[in-house]
Amino acid sequence: MAPTCPASLEPVSSAVSSFKIGPYPVNPPVVLAPMAGITNVAFRQLCREFGSPTSLYVCEMVTARAIVERDSKTLEMMTFGDDESPRSLQLYSVDPKNVTDAVTIIAAEGLADHLDMNFGCPVPKVTRKGGGAALPYKRRLFAEIVRAAVRAAEPAGIPVTVKFRIGIDEDNHTYLDAGRIAESEGAVAVALHARTAAQRYSGQADWSHIARLKEAVTTVPVLGNGDIFDATDAIKMVEQTGCDGVVVGRGCLGRPWLFRELHAAFTGQEIPAGPSLGEVAAILHRHATLLTAHIGEDKGVRDLRKHMAWYLRGFPIGADIRRSFAMVSTLTEIEDLIARLDHDAPYPPDAEGPRGRQGSPGRVVLPEGWLDDPEDAAVPEGAELMHSGG
Repeated sequence: MAPTCPASLEPVSSAVSSFKIGPYPVNPPVVLAPMAGITNVAFRQLCREFGSPTSLYVCEMVTARAIVERDSKTLEMMTFGDDESPRSLQLYSVDPKNVTDAVTIIAAEGLADHLDMNFGCPVPKVTRKGGGAALPYKRRLFAEIVRAAVRAAEPAGIPVTVKFRIGIDEDNHTYLDAGRIAESEGAVAVALHARTAAQRYSGQADWSHIARLKEAVTTVPVLGNGDIFDATDAIKMVEQTGCDGVVVGRGCLGRPWLFRELHAAFTGQEIPAGPSLGEVAAILHRHATLLTAHIGEDKGVRDLRKHMAWYLRGFPIGADIRRSFAMVSTLTEIEDLIARLDHDAPYPPDAEGPRGRQGSPGRVVLPEGWLDDPEDAAVPEGAELMHSGG
């Protein structure tokens, strides 16, 4: 069981209590965003141990084509815990046929209980092929992909949700059309990351667009995503936009206890204070053991290295120990380093705020002629020949 922290912050009231993804209540209304290389079964379990088992925790993105081809790495990424419910999977595709085939496999073999369609990824290797945040510009192709997913999932009772961004850039906003199309094609909820693809993860998310989407989409839940770094951010988003729930991504990197704080905020309880260094060390060790159980000690400990700077952010531990944590190879090394820490060190104020990649805005790389015809439904050649975890 995850360690507890003393409560010291004031409770925050919430304007919403829960929503549903098909038959599944999401209560409190909090979703762990799918993040490539992060939200594997180990990290999701850790977040669930802090949060509510009836919030939603989404597996990292996989491609439809990789499922159809039975790619071994993709199937490993689709691992779920024995008690994980619903089993939530994010799917990427630019091809309605691949979506139909992949979702048919998922439904027939009982591989997931909920599907989230990714139309929000801003990275160049995705957008240059017309995928991710570039795709909603092609309204007809977007509609065909959502329709294909919903129809293939329907016989098995698998609900489909859709996540997207404001648009390609400030000159090409697509989110209102995307929301209405997804709603009309049978998606049971939509989520908006309130940035354009051109912003990537830089600057500030503009929550006013979440409020506009909530006004435009009236029959299914609208979820907000972007710049939720603590529990008060989540409550402010709900209060300012009227959204039905929040999607949390980079704010929980190296900070799975954020889900305990979110649970407290949405249920009117005191928000727990941040953990001491000793408590963080115990959480880090728990993460290591979960990863080891999932993919073995060697791969699991190496996978944990990228989390170390996030876990230790702001704590006064010294450059040498910090470097050693970033280079660990075994559980024993982690335990030895943990023993050298000052376990009583309090949670540092400067550990709050943005985490993970931020970068800078830039021109969105698109296929040639992509902006010529928003109704064109042609699938870009080679558009799904990307790494399944990209």
